[in-house]
Formats: sequence, structure tokens, C-alpha cells
Amino acid sequence: MEVNFSDPNFLPWLIPVGPLLAFFIITLATNRARLVPATSHEYGGHHPDYEGMLVPVATVPSRILSVTVGLAGVIMALFFSYTVAFSAFGEHGFGAEVVYASNIAWMATGDTAFRLGVFVDPLTVIMLIMVPLAVLMIFIYSIGYMAHDPRQSRFFALISLFAGAMLTLVVADNLLLLFVGWEVMGLCSYMLIGFWFEKKSAYKAAIKAFITTRVADVVMLLGIVYLYYATGTLNFRDILYNPELLEQLAATPALIFGSWGISAASIIGIFLIVGTIGKSAQFPLHVWLPDAMEGPTPVSAMIHAAAMVSAGIYAIIRIYPLLEAGGNPHYGILSQPMVLMAVVGSFTALFAATIAVAQNDVKRVLAYSTISQLGFMMAALGIGAYIAAAFHLITHAFFKALLFMASGSVIHGMEHGEHHVHEHAAHGHDDHHHDDHHGHFDPQDMMNMGGLRKTMPVTFITFLIGGFSLAGFPLITAGFWSKDEILADAFYGLTKGYGAHALVFIMLAVAAFLTAFYTMRQLGLTFWGEPRTEVAKHANLGRGLVSFTMTLPLIILAFFAITAGFVGVPPDFPILGPIFSPEHNAFHYFVIETLHPAFQAEAPAVNAIPVLTSFVVALGGLGLGWWMYWRKPLVAGEEDPLVGILGPVHTVLKNKYYIDEIYVAVFVKPSQAFSRFVIDFIDRGILDGILHTIARVATWIGDLFKVLNTWLIDGVGDGIPDGIFDFGGWVRRIQTGHVQEYLLVVLGAVLVIGIILALSTGILQAAG
Repeated sequence: MEVNFSDPNFLPWLIPVGPLLAFFIITLATNRARLVPATSHEYGGHHPDYEGMLVPVATVPSRILSVTVGLAGVIMALFFSYTVAFSAFGEHGFGAEVVYASNIAWMATGDTAFRLGVFVDPLTVIMLIMVPLAVLMIFIYSIGYMAHDPRQSRFFALISLFAGAMLTLVVADNLLLLFVGWEVMGLCSYMLIGFWFEKKSAYKAAIKAFITTRVADVVMLLGIVYLYYATGTLNFRDILYNPELLEQLAATPALIFGSWGISAASIIGIFLIVGTIGKSAQFPLHVWLPDAMEGPTPVSAMIHAAAMVSAGIYAIIRIYPLLEAGGNPHYGILSQPMVLMAVVGSFTALFAATIAVAQNDVKRVLAYSTISQLGFMMAALGIGAYIAAAFHLITHAFFKALLFMASGSVIHGMEHGEHHVHEHAAHGHDDHHHDDHHGHFDPQDMMNMGGLRKTMPVTFITFLIGGFSLAGFPLITAGFWSKDEILADAFYGLTKGYGAHALVFIMLAVAAFLTAFYTMRQLGLTFWGEPRTEVAKHANLGRGLVSFTMTLPLIILAFFAITAGFVGVPPDFPILGPIFSPEHNAFHYFVIETLHPAFQAEAPAVNAIPVLTSFVVALGGLGLGWWMYWRKPLVAGEEDPLVGILGPVHTVLKNKYYIDEIYVAVFVKPSQAFSRFVIDFIDRGILDGILHTIARVATWIGDLFKVLNTWLIDGVGDGIPDGIFDFGGWVRRIQTGHVQEYLLVVLGAVLVIGIILALSTGILQAAG
């Protein structure tokens, strides 16, 4: 096979190369460090636990070079991604008749072999538009955010690997290669969540994320193995564009639970969905994502928008025909995997939204928001709203990346204000700093903020745009159009009397209302009113490169948080339809060709009820938030009005329904107790007892052999030569050299011989 990288069939191979190459270059070449004391100014000077230790700190030239290499790698990925994407846009019949694909032999499996390859269809194309752009914005933002971190080079190496793994997952042509990218991202998330490992909460959060997602990944791997067993291939096109094969899987009873009416397609789909429940933080495996906020903010943006959790939903969208096999959601017939997605997704969307309402941490609110929005996508797939789920995945990536980076700017500004207050207090210039500054001030607590619109206007405006898009502000935000598509599909099924569609419509509508409310609450507590602490009065990003690199990505993403939705305006939508979709819904028309015609369905016609529902829940939630937090802003020391309104319910919501505590009681502590039992009773008692007994017996046997060796072997072996030696010494004394003594001995011998002869003769005669 002749490789030609100017051919779009081979060009996708180069897309992940840039970030992956950047990772290796930074790790092996540019990350030059020198050892400094852990308590030195270069390392931050605030690590007393490392007193006396030397830690590696990258030199300034090394850090600059590492940032340059990382940025170059992601720009390279963006260039190749957009080259492939725009080539696809100009390709007639792309998706249905034409895809870009090439592969090579990977691993032998007996008579066959796994093939490693790339695959680009319409779904891949929209991901190649979103992922590299969001990643580039995160990289630019990281230049300023991580500018003063002594391990900046290590950060850019890991985040480059993260980006490369996500792009590998996107262009993979088979489920096994997708899983490789999936697992590498899991490793990166572990290392980046725990990047500031000096903090106990950070490394605990990293372990929690790693273990939780691994539980789900093991189940997902079982699904991959079963799929290969059942089909003999893991190639997406061979499986998903083959209705006959999918029907066969749907008609074949599963190896396990087959007697319960579950088909092979269903059990494979359920196993694969469990992987997404873990990776995309759906209930009940959602607990790791809020704790992932312990990592640097660019990592949060990467996990919540450009990669990681988006990868989970992307994987489900990618294998959707397998999940639908045996059902027809447009006629109310749902397969078991679809029922699972509809129930889990809609419940998670509402469940997480209720928790977000009572959170005060600016990033934690967004974390639960992400869980909720991923629930929207999962529920949409559960009712067959394939295009709506893919649409919301793209728009959500833009406005959620914007919101996380804007929240990072807020935190950075608050920390800057905290340093300012401390410096002035240390020099006696400020006697009114907040009491919490004595080692307890939390720069992420929105109750410590307020009035930041005055000192951080760009962050305020972009945060407002991202928040309104998250809330689904009607007509002018991307979030409105993608959420409305989901509600429209759910309402269409509701009118047909389909129970799952009704459940999804009602629960998602309530979740959307709460989303708008907590978004307005977050904006009000953070930016509106007057500063509630001295730190908030002085919060700002400063000037120069740090400020520029942290605000430029916000402005660019704010543009997409508004405009990205216009590619999916229904053509029959009043006034705006003919403007943005004169011929057809561009997004639907392009992406639908990802599916085989047997799975394609027309978008439901515009209906006033779901549209009005979108208007009411968005404007109603925003209005309620304005009435509670903007009309009369909170002042310093004032309690959140929700506390009084909700009472004990607020405590339950603030503590996340005590799910973490339940898991600790049900899983963690019993596991620890079992581990202690294994160590104390089985390991130390039984195993060590057996080993010690064997050792004692072996020692006794050894001592016995030692005694036998001393008495018998050494005694006999050494005694014989010793006796001979002693006898020789005695005989030697006879040789004196005196003749008279020799004659005397001879005489004695003759006498003895004579006596013996005489006696023997006498005895013989007597006997005779």
C-alpha cells in the first residue's frame, strides 16, 4: 500500500501526531530541571511538609521551549484536522458513499489480524472541528494560568498527551484503538487531577477518578471482547453500516442472561454504556467528576469540554446503531440499552442540577452542570435523538470550556487580590482584610466574591455569554438550539404516547429550568452587587502576557458559544429558519449521513409547545435567579436566601445527597476492613503462620543435620585418621636408637610368644 499524506484517506494519521510528538519531545528533551529547596520562592515557598527536601524545578528557558513545543503540536493537529474537515465538506456524497479510511495490520489473531486504522465520516468531522479548536484555546489559556508554576513543562507534556489521546480516539476506525485512546486519557486525567500532589485533596481526587473510571472500563472491555467474539471484527464501518449483522446480533440470545430475553446486541450495548457512565460521570459513577476540580483549571476545561467526558458521549454516539439494534425509537420501541440510557440520562440530568443549585464553589457548580448536561445527551440518545445529542455535544464543549476557563480567571483574579491584601496587611497598609485570610480564605467560594464585573470586565462579559448559553437563553445562544432539539424529539414521542419520551421531556425540562436558575445565581454571586470581601475588591488579572493569554481564548469561545448553534436551526423555524437554513438544517443534513439509511430519521417538525417550553424554562429560571440574587444582591455576612427557603433540603443538596458518604460506608470502609482482615488474619495469621511453621521445621531439620554431621560424619571421618595418627605417634616412640632397648623388646616378645605356645600346647593335651 502506497502512503500519500496529501490523500485525505491517509492525512488523518497525522492529526494526533503533533500533540503526541510534543509530549515525547518535552518529556525527553526540553523538560530540563534543577534541584532547589522545596520551601524556596521558586517552588512557591509554601510547602513546609517538604522542609529540607530538594525538588526539581524547570529552568525558564526550558519552560518557554516546552510551552512552544506544546503549542506547536496542537496547532499542527488543528491544521491537519481542518484540512481533512474542509475536504470532507467539499466531497459529494460524503458519509453515505464516501468516507476517508486507511489501515494497516496491527496484531495477529490466528488466521486473522487486528487492523489499526483511521476513519473519518461526518461524525468524525464535527469532532475534528470542535476538539482541536477547544484544545488550542485551553493551551493558550494555560500559558498565562500556569506561567508561575515551577512544573509548567510537565504540565504541557501531560496535556499534550491528553490531547493526542483524544484525537486518536476520534479518528480511530475500530473500537479497540478507541479504547486505547480512552485509557490513555484516563491515565492523563489521573496525573493532571493530582498535578498539585502536595495537596492531600488533590491526590485523593486523582485516585478516586482513576478507580471509579477503571471499574466502568473493565465492564466496557468485556463488551468489546464480546463484540469481537460475536462479529469477528471491531471495525466501525463493518459493524455499524451493516444492518443485517446488527439484526443478527439483536436476534441472538446473549451468552449470559439470554434466558431473560436479552440479546447479544443488548448485553454488548449495556456493557459499552457502562463504560460511558463511568467516563462521562453519569449516576451512579458520577462522584469522581466534582472532585476532579482539584486539578488546575485548564485541566478542568480539558476534562469537561474538549476531552474525557466528551469522549464517553462520543463513543456512545459512534456505536449508536448497535444500541438501537432490535428497537425502533421513532415508533416507541426501545432496546434495553436505549431504555438504560433514557432512564440514567434523564435522572442524572435532574439529579445533578438539583445539587448544583446549592453549591458555593465556583468550579463545583460547573462540574455538576457538566454531569447534568451529559445527562441531557445520554437521555437524547435513549429516545433516538441522535442528531440532537451530537449537536448538544458540540455546543456544550464550546460554552463549557468557556465557563471553566472564565471561572479559572475568577479564581486567578481572587488569588491576585488575596496576595495584594496580604502584602498591604503585612506592611500595615490595610487593617480591614477579611478574617478568613488567616490561612482559611477560599478563593473559589462565591460567597467571598461579588462585584467582580468592575475589576474583571472581560471575564464578566464572557462568563455571562457562556452562562446564558448553558441556560439556553432563547434564540441568540448555541445552548438554546441544541437543548431545544432534544426537547423537540422528546415531545414528538410524547405526542405519540411513548412513556420513555414523556419521562425524558418532563425531567429534562425541569433540569433545564434549574440550570438557568443556578447559572443566574452563580453570575449574581460572583459578579453582581458589591464586593463582599477585601480580596474581591482587589481581584484582577493584572496586565501583560498573563492577562492576554487568559482573556483571548474567552473572547474566541464566547463567539462560538453564540454562533455555533446557528448551524442547526430548523428550516421551518419562524423567521430565523429561512435565514440560517434556507435549504435544510445544515448540521442535521451533514451528520445524519453517519448512519446507515436504515437508522436515519427526519427531524421532527417545529412544534410550538417544545419551543415555548424552552423559552419558559430558560427565561423562568434566569428570571428567578435575577429576582433572588440580582434584584437585591447579597452583602457581606448575609446568608444565601436558598438556605432559608429550602431549610434542611438545602443541607442535603449541599452535601450532594450524601452519596459520597454512602459510598464510603458501603464500599470504601468495608473494603478497608476486608483489607485489614486479609492483612491481620489471613496474611499475618494464616499465611505468615504457615510460612513461619515451615521455617521453624526447616530450622529444626537443619539443626538435626548439623548434629549428625558433627557426631557421625565429622566424628567418624575425622576420628579414623586421628587414631592412625595417634597410633603412629605411639609406635614412633619405640624407635629410640638404643640397641639394648631393642634387645629387651625382642626378649619380651620371645617370652610372650613362648608363654603363648606353652599354654596352647597344654590346653591341647588336656583336651586330647
